[in-house]
Amino acid sequence: QVQLVESGGGLVQAGGSLRLSCAASGSVGSINDMAWYRRGTGGQRELVASISSSGRTNFADSVKGRFTISRDDAKNTVYLQMNSLKPEDTGSYYCTANIVQRWPLKAVNYWGQGTQVTVSS
Repeated sequence: QVQLVESGGGLVQAGGSLRLSCAASGSVGSINDMAWYRRGTGGQRELVASISSSGRTNFADSVKGRFTISRDDAKNTVYLQMNSLKPEDTGSYYCTANIVQRWPLKAVNYWGQGTQVTVSS
């Protein structure tokens, strides 16, 4: 089994920054795509950013130029650096990863439990 654990959420004023981390542990062989989603006050889940195993990144239009995503494969960790935060960035942030388990040998999509980000105006 594999676990994804997020950290780094919190309360910040508009214009501030936060860095989210998501670490995979357990039977991790290798990791393919990793991504961050968020669920805002409206209840809809949206893709915030993704990064492939080769480092190719993709961002939602609403966060382009403000957020960056990176990964450290030696630590099985993905990061989301969030700068110039806005109140509309408030929500629960979830990481997901497509992980090739060592045993049983198969690729499985895992989700973390989520971390709350609140941006005050």
